[in-house]
Amino acid sequence: MLLLRKSLFSPSLSRATSRFLTTQIPNPIEDEPSSAYYDRLIDAAGRERDFAAVHRLLNKRAHDGFFSTTETFKFISTDLSVLDDVLQTLARLDEGFPRTDAHKSLIARLAKMGRADEALRVADAMTAAGCGINASAFHPVLQALTKTKEIDRAWRVVDRMRENNVSPDLTGYNYFLTSHCLVRDLTSAAGLLTKMREEGMEGDARTYDALVLGACRTGKLDGALAVLRRTVELKVPLLYCTYAHVIGTMVRWGYYAQAVEFVKVCGGREKGLDSANFGLLASRLIDKKKFDEAVVILEEMSKRDLKMDKMLKDFYKLHTQK
Repeated sequence: MLLLRKSLFSPSLSRATSRFLTTQIPNPIEDEPSSAYYDRLIDAAGRERDFAAVHRLLNKRAHDGFFSTTETFKFISTDLSVLDDVLQTLARLDEGFPRTDAHKSLIARLAKMGRADEALRVADAMTAAGCGINASAFHPVLQALTKTKEIDRAWRVVDRMRENNVSPDLTGYNYFLTSHCLVRDLTSAAGLLTKMREEGMEGDARTYDALVLGACRTGKLDGALAVLRRTVELKVPLLYCTYAHVIGTMVRWGYYAQAVEFVKVCGGREKGLDSANFGLLASRLIDKKKFDEAVVILEEMSKRDLKMDKMLKDFYKLHTQK
């Protein structure tokens, strides 16, 4: 009995038992590798300031084929003092995709936090670490600054890009263009368009969306429609929200019949787009108490077999019952 007691409570057995009881059994579903899975592990390691683990996990996720996200460096949101440690960790990552992807993710996180200066520090560190830095690395910073109307500061970021031998691209300029159009500054928008053409850039869906938005916000509905016609001629695929700018403006000004005609004329190209356009117009008409016009649109949706949300279905049933 004494021998049995000694063996049961021996230090080696006690340690083994302790390890068994404290080790979590992996959940085959939750622990399946994914971007979210790695984000959780990196966040936990970062909060513990275990940068060796952060280094290992960042390399592992890249080699497993998972991109970093804006949540990868979530831990830095609560403790910006670890930025230097994080930068040193990133500089030691495997060359190529692991190192470049991690730096871009950190820039995006800092930009989301409103820390543009720190994000630019990371961009400088990218260059120093031998990463292939390009315009896309600066997109989160430009997007954040133009969204908050800090245009002068955003242009200084463009200057910083050029210092790193990086030229701004169409996406970057589109952030500026959208910001100008949101505040009805069409003079600045026109100047930027000239600059873009001088640099050999052709507009894309975002460019034309900004122009339609600007025209609608300044009361130039004819101008918005002219831009739409131009995009059709150029065969530029438009965003759903571009049509929404026009529909919203027409309804706001009381051009109900014109709005109905607009969605009908634009219909027939893509079922998803038709569902969005007709559904938006019906909802706006209902908000304006224009029930007869809304029923006309819903009848058209029914004929075209377009998808309606529950509110529209209920409204349609209520107003077509005999």
